[in-house]
Amino acid sequence: MEQLRYLGTDSASGKTAYVVAEPGGPLERLADMTALRTAAVVTALVGEILEAGNASDAELAVFVPTLYENLCGVTEVAARLLDSEE
Repeated sequence: MEQLRYLGTDSASGKTAYVVAEPGGPLERLADMTALRTAAVVTALVGEILEAGNASDAELAVFVPTLYENLCGVTEVAARLLDSEE
């Protein structure tokens, strides 16, 4: 039996939106693409800062939680893709 998940309320129409979430479905692929794109942007941003070479250790330390969060997201995507190949 499919399980409906509450998605939210459409602000324009006032209608309640539900979704049938299933592993490997389009929503999961969209989440994976978002995680990968976000990681790419964060990587490029930190890369530019490192290449400029004028950031202090304290300024660079601000990025550690964000880098860790994005690394976790990319690792989850990679692990899920590897599991799906088996």
